[in-house]
Amino acid sequence: MSTKKYSVIIEKDEKNGLYVGQCCEFPAAISQGKTVKELMENMKEAIELAIFCQKEETEGLYKGRKVLHRNVIMA
Repeated sequence: MSTKKYSVIIEKDEKNGLYVGQCCEFPAAISQGKTVKELMENMKEAIELAIFCQKEETEGLYKGRKVLHRNVIMA
């Protein structure tokens, strides 16, 4: 399985002390955590969910149409 890297912008919320992150490649992937480590674990889940939802939505646009479907492997 190939490894993929995503960029996360992290900001500490001064009101509640939580770290908040947003993925640059998938802006819908947003999460928070008490520590940066916890935030990054939560971000993995948020990114996976964003990718899944985006894939489902895109595939739905082509439902019922004759199309080719191929995978691209990124190194």
